Amino acid sequence: MKLSSLDKYSQIVIQVHDNPDADAVGSGYAIYDFLKNKGKDVRLVYGGRNEISKSNMKLMVNELHIPIEYVGAKETLDNPELLITVDCQYGEGNVQKFAAQNIAMIDHHSTGKNSDDMCEIRSNLAGCATVCYSLLKDEGFDINKNIKVATALYYGLYMDSNQMSEISHPLDKDMADYVQYDKVLLTRLKYANFSISELETAGIAITNNNYNENTRTAVVKSEPCDPNILGVIGDFVIQVDSIDVCIIYNECTGGYKLSVRSCALDVSANELVYFLTRGVGDGGGHLTKAGGFINKSLYEDKYVNKNLEEYIMEKMDEYYQGFNVVRFTEEPEDFSEFVLCRKKKLVYGYVPSTDIFAQGTECKIRTLEGDVTCTAGENIYLMIGYVGEVYPIEKNVFESKYTRTEKTFVKEFEYAPTIINTQEGKVYELMTYAKECKSEAGRNMYAKVLDKYTKVFTRWDYEGYMVGHEGDMLCYSQEDSRDVYIVKKDIFEMTYEII
Repeated sequence: MKLSSLDKYSQIVIQVHDNPDADAVGSGYAIYDFLKNKGKDVRLVYGGRNEISKSNMKLMVNELHIPIEYVGAKETLDNPELLITVDCQYGEGNVQKFAAQNIAMIDHHSTGKNSDDMCEIRSNLAGCATVCYSLLKDEGFDINKNIKVATALYYGLYMDSNQMSEISHPLDKDMADYVQYDKVLLTRLKYANFSISELETAGIAITNNNYNENTRTAVVKSEPCDPNILGVIGDFVIQVDSIDVCIIYNECTGGYKLSVRSCALDVSANELVYFLTRGVGDGGGHLTKAGGFINKSLYEDKYVNKNLEEYIMEKMDEYYQGFNVVRFTEEPEDFSEFVLCRKKKLVYGYVPSTDIFAQGTECKIRTLEGDVTCTAGENIYLMIGYVGEVYPIEKNVFESKYTRTEKTFVKEFEYAPTIINTQEGKVYELMTYAKECKSEAGRNMYAKVLDKYTKVFTRWDYEGYMVGHEGDMLCYSQEDSRDVYIVKKDIFEMTYEII
């Protein structure tokens, strides 16, 4: 959905879910501001049994002058021309139902609905704030022109991602880097989050944990609460000397919220939460902190009569018993189980790192596969793969595998990769600098189909390690057996051929 597709409507009501949180209010406010600037007759509302009462939400609404209205259960909206539900979906249990001539939806929760001309549902993003950021960016609308809107949107993502610790999608990261918010107000909001009852919730949860001595993991159930409370509990539990990994969870609207913490080198929190939610939800985050959501209907369809704690404990056992570790420092004795292959003659993109940055600049490549850290230099090029994957490559290796052209590399991807100067925090669009190159018969590589979940520690920093699933390919350069990496199954089939 594009926001411009809603131009034909004049009378518009934006509705966020009952008992709205920061992500709902901030997202709704951003869409409100956009439509107001276009001259629309627009309102921002919420329903439910109770008006906003949490201290941080009252502070947010008052300080940012957010024109949100409470519409009680017995009231109506006079059948508006268009109703847009934001951070929720029309007809769901936590959304008061109002009559409207047309319905549009903007959300990041997975309920089985798909995006279309009147819906933008993106469950791979940490907050609805990021969905709105992306929609507004596509319209050329700069949220930083209004610091109140920018602050509301940033605080929404901040709260829904446990203080930005549970974001993994590059769009979430881009928004966190881009938005210019009121730092003074954000500090005030940070310290107005918890009530005494929520403090008690955290205390009770901590004393009721399920600990596995063999794997040094703890599973903690909490009563329903603000997602940030789960993070607070996790941050406390992971400090216990005998715990390397902890999973905190509770029941929420439509499913279960998970917060994961890890201080184990070979257990990345974001990779673990993906493992726990695969097939029944989604999740993401960083090396040490991550969060996820398990869809209740998907879970109950697959695991009849199994409580969530039992499921988590079983999945943790499966996780620890079910992966191999490959390190670039440990070269294989032979490649008898591998096939020799090479890249097909296709068109790719490349950027010499010094075309963007000065020699020695520390930079971070941002792609769908994660952030990759490298240092700009005459010897370092940045390759843009066939489906938008980006990775560093040494100049001599590049020249042995590819032929340059003078053409600009033009291709559309789900996420156009960016690169960040980590010293300045400035973001650059990588495609702006990309030139075209063609793969040639050059260096070959050994490849083997993975039959087990595998973690690969590469020469490059892929947020700790790369992850390969059953069916993906484990690859070694024929000339440099320390150059080891994972190629996803679908990418391998499209871009490589066996010799």
